[in-house]
Amino acid sequence: MRVSDMNRRELMQAMAAVGVSVVSMPMIAQQAKAAGEIMGVTWAGYDLPELMGGYIEKYGGPPEFNYIATDDETFLKIHNGFSPDFIHPGSYMLKRYYDAGLIQPIDTSRLSNWESLAPRMRTLDGAVNDGVPYFVPAEYGNTSLIYRTDMVDESYLNENSWSILYDDEYAGRLAWYDDSGITCVIAGLVKGYDNPWTMSDEQLASIVPMLTKQRDNTRFYWTDVTQMEQAIASGEVVAAYSWNQSFVTLKSEGVPVGYMAPKEGSIAWGSGFIIHKDATDLDAVYTYIDAWVSPESGAWLIDNYGYGSANLAAYDLLPQERLDQLGFSNPAEALANTIFNPAMEPQFEAAYEAVYQDVRAGL
Repeated sequence: MRVSDMNRRELMQAMAAVGVSVVSMPMIAQQAKAAGEIMGVTWAGYDLPELMGGYIEKYGGPPEFNYIATDDETFLKIHNGFSPDFIHPGSYMLKRYYDAGLIQPIDTSRLSNWESLAPRMRTLDGAVNDGVPYFVPAEYGNTSLIYRTDMVDESYLNENSWSILYDDEYAGRLAWYDDSGITCVIAGLVKGYDNPWTMSDEQLASIVPMLTKQRDNTRFYWTDVTQMEQAIASGEVVAAYSWNQSFVTLKSEGVPVGYMAPKEGSIAWGSGFIIHKDATDLDAVYTYIDAWVSPESGAWLIDNYGYGSANLAAYDLLPQERLDQLGFSNPAEALANTIFNPAMEPQFEAAYEAVYQDVRAGL
């Protein structure tokens, strides 16, 4: 069954409003707690029954959930003592969790779907330490620009480019995700640097004028995906940083949008599951994770959210026509050509954040 876009968007808006500090859950989750006795941290929209069929069949309902607003906030909360049984972070956070001693190894023998998961994603940066897996990949998505095909210059239709971010023609009609790392990395890609994740001080200084122009052209920096989607739908914004799901959602609503494949290159995020070091009901934890990464859950995710599933068997459950529409004509090839967002070393993360905040503050 496909969940309506309106329901999904309302859910995301509600979860964004409460943030990560809220630990309440729907009544069905309260009831399931007595059976599964586990609680996990995930993203709004990832807590739907279509994504955990096997777990619900066994325990009668979903686990208890706490919701992620940002990966950084969630990490700090867990580092300060919050102890969920499982976490669903972006893969670039894995090194941070491992180095902090917050997670336990993955027993792959307890996952019936392990061998179907793409080898490329099983070995993402930080997923394996000293030959031991600490991560179960679940899904991935592209980070690119969604744009109104009826409102941007034909040159951008013929040759997609991140340079629209710095084009004064679109001043006040662009939206950008509020994130220091990706903002600096994209500027580095446009500059042609082959090390956008590890730029030198000199290279960082060279992108400041670009970031300043981007700031001046940006209508707003978003953290709520619904705000960005509504601005694109209304025409208030003609191009915005987005994930695959926004393209699928707006396209289904009849909004004339495209999703760029920038000539400078695009970045993808990978996401999946880690298990907290103090988790004890591992039967329930592994049942949940295995259900989430099953072919059936993966097919639903692809079809409804437009994200890629880590389970290569999931694509066999969808018509080729639908895969073509979503850009997964050849899933294995798509994964092979994907540049995943790596974990940033602390010194670069701090340097990028400093540059970003200085530009935002007009310093």
